[in-house]
Amino acid sequence: MEESMSLTYPETRRVDQVDLYHGVEVRDPYRWLEDDIRENDAVADWVAAQNETTFAYLETLPQREAIEARLRALWDYEKYLLPVKRGERYFFRRNDGLQNQYVLYVQDGLEGAPRVLLDPNGWSEDGATALASYEPSPDGGLVAYLVQDGGSDWRTIRVVDVETGETLADAIDWVKFSGVSWAKDGSGFFYSRYPAPEEGEAFQGINLNQAVYFHRLGDDSAADRLVYAHPDAPEHNFIAEVSSDGAQLVVTVWKGTDDRYEVALIDLADEAAEPVDLISGFEHDYSYIATAAGRHFFRTNDGAPNNRIVSTPAALDRAGSEWTEVAGEAPSVLTAATLAGDRLFVEYLEDVKSVIRMVALDGRDLGALALPGVGSASAFSGEPGDMETFYSFSSFNRPGTIFRVDVETGEQSVFKEADAPFDPDDFVVEQTFYESKDGTRVPMFLSRHKDTDLSAGAPTLLYGYGGFNVSIAPSYSTTRLAWMEMGGVFALANIRGGGEYGKAWHDAGRLLNKQNVFDDFIAAGEHLIAEGVTAPGKLAVQGGSNGGLLVGAVINQRPDLFAAGLPAVGVMDMLRFNQFTAGRFWVDDYGDPANEEDFENLYAYSPYHNIRDGADYPAILVTTADTDDRVAPGHSFKYAAALQAADIGDAPHLIRVETRAGHGAGKPTDKIIEEYADMWAFLAEHTGLAPARE
Repeated sequence: MEESMSLTYPETRRVDQVDLYHGVEVRDPYRWLEDDIRENDAVADWVAAQNETTFAYLETLPQREAIEARLRALWDYEKYLLPVKRGERYFFRRNDGLQNQYVLYVQDGLEGAPRVLLDPNGWSEDGATALASYEPSPDGGLVAYLVQDGGSDWRTIRVVDVETGETLADAIDWVKFSGVSWAKDGSGFFYSRYPAPEEGEAFQGINLNQAVYFHRLGDDSAADRLVYAHPDAPEHNFIAEVSSDGAQLVVTVWKGTDDRYEVALIDLADEAAEPVDLISGFEHDYSYIATAAGRHFFRTNDGAPNNRIVSTPAALDRAGSEWTEVAGEAPSVLTAATLAGDRLFVEYLEDVKSVIRMVALDGRDLGALALPGVGSASAFSGEPGDMETFYSFSSFNRPGTIFRVDVETGEQSVFKEADAPFDPDDFVVEQTFYESKDGTRVPMFLSRHKDTDLSAGAPTLLYGYGGFNVSIAPSYSTTRLAWMEMGGVFALANIRGGGEYGKAWHDAGRLLNKQNVFDDFIAAGEHLIAEGVTAPGKLAVQGGSNGGLLVGAVINQRPDLFAAGLPAVGVMDMLRFNQFTAGRFWVDDYGDPANEEDFENLYAYSPYHNIRDGADYPAILVTTADTDDRVAPGHSFKYAAALQAADIGDAPHLIRVETRAGHGAGKPTDKIIEEYADMWAFLAEHTGLAPARE
């Protein structure tokens, strides 16, 4: 196109940086772009220049304004998140339509009038300060809540009085990768935090030496009692949960992204009690569910790659002495379980679609819970003794609806329902299967407007993730619906590396098997073209985080297959990913560059290191954010600089850097709409998508 032919990129300084890995010299000419934008003016200037170029280009795209207007219209409807019940109070989050952040409401009883408890929309001028999570006290009188600013993973814990709405003086900083678990008497709560980072290291320094503390209400956080730590193992991290009966603290110890944990129990009746090791060795997943009938219930993959549920006596002198299987391994993957009332609500994935079974505490199968359709039932809430549980159900063409289930009768009713401004029946959702390079059968969902013309192949957006045992199930997205309204097809490939088919599916796409992930994604694109869903020149790819790595890798390997690519907040330098913030956790999936065999594998597919001079690359819009302290933005900065310096054709290769945003969580609605308007306009321009529907 004319604009891309005349596009001039900002000049990017190169440095003579060469690293030696196992006898191999590796050049890293853009190492300086790893520096924190807050600490290095040169990096800040580079980002400003790139954004100026990118936004100037995006403003030329003829469909952008109409796309943004339609996104705002589609977004403008009332929506809800899953409720939590404590005492007689129900807490839930609601967005009236275009609010930047969800508002926390509370209501007394099922028939009570909801009232606002916390409205984060007034916490900052730009709407980028979010309510990350919250946990009501056992009697529902207080709520501990975690504040997230500018998209960072760092959290500050505050407490609000539910009756008065007054925010208490309690404040705890430097909390990350932690929830809050209240003592049953409501005197305080347990949480995990890291030491305060050194000056200038808050957004890039490696996270080490997390510990569990107890905060007594009214105390200064400096006086919080240290409960559990591994000072001899600074890489260990902790999830602390008060057992359902309030007698013990269940501490889950983790050190990477694999589901391999240690578990310790602490007697809460004695502050001087020593931890009792329940599970040792980081060999298996033992995820705590709840405590009931004198037993602790866990989900585990010990002896069951697709997971099962087991229980052990809760008494400290007997815990771990024997284990009883409650729900055995099934052909489908057991993804989660909630104990509500006197039964377990067990979530399974069958060919990436939700199935919920009810199981008695003695293991009797009580039957399946009827679901409203094919989609995702998730995020059950409830506790032992409750006579109700809640879950959210959604699909590609159906926004989340919150259902209430009577535990005793199994009867369901709608608790809160979105009233979206479109007809779900206007959209077609299908599942197909295709063969990857090695013959593996891979599932893929296809969604489109029922009037989309496939006679010559439609512009298609192929999305994937493929890592960290994460299953990508059907779910609703306003942005994807807008793409389908415009006449595009949305395709979700459930490639290896995820957890859709259990441990074997994950293992087949990690470490030295990572190339299978890229082969699966490439095969998905080839299948879409071969079946006439799309056509050459009309296929785009999108992915974020590990999915950003996916997009970068497959474009390098098959630039001819794609018309456009959207790698978001991606892991692009596979030789230095473990040098920043949470990157050290990812060696479980990627391997360690310090190991020669891992290095050779990583170097072979690293997006930053494998850009192919002389190949004709598709249009690429890289997206990241200045406060991303999960995947440091330097990954995307270096990758974009390398793209722009390479001889890879005339299509635009741009980077869009959001300000006051992070890896994705807590991003204001305004910023999301603007970003997706830019991305969809970019894809429309380079896949030949017709103008947006009126």
